[in-house]
Amino acid sequence: MYRSHNLGELRASHIGDQVVLSGWVHQNRDLGNLIFINLRDRYGITQVVVQNSDELIEKAKRIGLEDVICIEGKVIERSSKNSKLETGDIEVEVVKLTVLSKSKPSPIDIHDKGIQSGEELRLKYRYLDLRGERMKRNMISRNTMITAMREFLSKEDFLDIDTPILSKATPEGARDFVVPSRLAKHEFFALPQSPQLFKQILMISGLDKYFQIAKCFRDEDLRADRQLEFTQLDIEMSFITSDEFMTTMEKLAKYIHNRVLGEKIAYSFPRISYHEAIENYGIDKPDTRFDMKIQNITNVLANSSFSGFSSVVSEGKTIRAIVAKNLGEKISRKIVMDFEEVLKKQFKIKGLVFIKFGVEITSPIKKFLSDEEVDNLKAKLCLENNDMVFIVADSFKIACESLGKLRIELGHMFKLANENQFNYLWVTKFPLLEWSEEDQRYKAQHHPFTAILADDFEMLATHKEVARTDSYDLVLNGNEIGGGSIRIHNRDVQNQVFEMLGLSPEEIKHKFGFFLEAFQYGVPPHGGMAYGLDRYLMVLLKESSIREVIPFPKTNKGRCLMMESPCSVDTEQLEELAIELKNI
Repeated sequence: MYRSHNLGELRASHIGDQVVLSGWVHQNRDLGNLIFINLRDRYGITQVVVQNSDELIEKAKRIGLEDVICIEGKVIERSSKNSKLETGDIEVEVVKLTVLSKSKPSPIDIHDKGIQSGEELRLKYRYLDLRGERMKRNMISRNTMITAMREFLSKEDFLDIDTPILSKATPEGARDFVVPSRLAKHEFFALPQSPQLFKQILMISGLDKYFQIAKCFRDEDLRADRQLEFTQLDIEMSFITSDEFMTTMEKLAKYIHNRVLGEKIAYSFPRISYHEAIENYGIDKPDTRFDMKIQNITNVLANSSFSGFSSVVSEGKTIRAIVAKNLGEKISRKIVMDFEEVLKKQFKIKGLVFIKFGVEITSPIKKFLSDEEVDNLKAKLCLENNDMVFIVADSFKIACESLGKLRIELGHMFKLANENQFNYLWVTKFPLLEWSEEDQRYKAQHHPFTAILADDFEMLATHKEVARTDSYDLVLNGNEIGGGSIRIHNRDVQNQVFEMLGLSPEEIKHKFGFFLEAFQYGVPPHGGMAYGLDRYLMVLLKESSIREVIPFPKTNKGRCLMMESPCSVDTEQLEELAIELKNI
């Protein structure tokens, strides 16, 4: 027997018991004829003491940090109690000590809570990194989250159904990972970007409540909240409206939150449309933990002598502003110039105008502002001394999105959001289409299976670019943690959307023929969504990267440093797959 108890279990009530303990050496203090060893496993730390035996003391002196040992001994009362340890009232007097495995000196600081060892080193030695308290907490929280998901959905009568990993390449917004087939030469499987088509087919199959903790794969550039492979909670329901679905998902989110953090969310999640999100926050995933909404000041400055305003209004465009409350003295001209450079590069704005309000106003356009315009701005924006206004004059989209970016940057720079607050909200009614500059054509904003709002259906013939969908994203503290929609359940409409996206009849048949075939056999109204499990947990635990909540993540260059992959394969294996490598 390696252990009778784990290392977080023993209490004063166990004093006098004979126990067997095993774990890693966390700390080793050699006091000559008295050696204290802190022994660690995932449950906690227990102090053991070696004394009264020259043989045991000599063996204990040769023990190093992270060695794995097994001890037998008697639980005794600890003379110097440690209130920081749950086992701090006791220690174990060792009568037998066995070294199970020796450890080299660790190349990373396992117990560095600030994680100063460097990410690449941590990922190369991930098995050591996972021993630390921070990563252990994150993995336990991940298990708690997944368990909570299964608990809630099982009680709601959902069926846990797995779907294939080897699938078919379909256009869903990102590049597919393709897998060559040995049995079907020159043909390929694709790894699923999501189980989207499978879960809709499950609804056609009559399995009306489905969920899955699904692995998904997307060959895309990586960021702090993206990985090549990720985990999502995938859900689909039949005979459901979007209101009913969001209500159920809101209950699920509250259940998860409570189970992971032990905190109850007492409010109903606000719902705002995509248009409202862009108009007020400049982004479709707003962080509402601080105000600073974008405001329309077109009427105030429409007749300004500053041509940068009046000419824009004459073109039918808009003037928008945000107010940095009581931050005027903290925002230098250099900071403004840096902001302007970023916004010009990303959004192609012509300029970023600022006005700092105090005893006198400070602004590069001060000479163009009349007293009436200044007074109207103060009244419209509720301005006080030391407030600073940022203004962009351009199209609705550029003005709002650029100021939305600035709002986020100001929020980060001045820590405007309450870090201990969790603000959930729904963003609904996304556009059906978005224009792709890269491909010079419209693409589906969500995906091509999203139902169109009944009120907007007639627009498909004349103004398809403004048609909205019955869609919804769940946002938490400025992060999209889940998204979905009611689906198209009419075959003709689905085919029409494919054509609208520029797919030829041949492409539709090749990519989606099996799907449209299924639509001929009775399709229930249905809808669903997917929670980004990794990103959701990252936000709950206040981590800055999803790599901190994934057991074995890839680097930002898509590599696994621990296993040294991706890597080359043998020539024989390539020949079996009928693949020849080319130098590029």
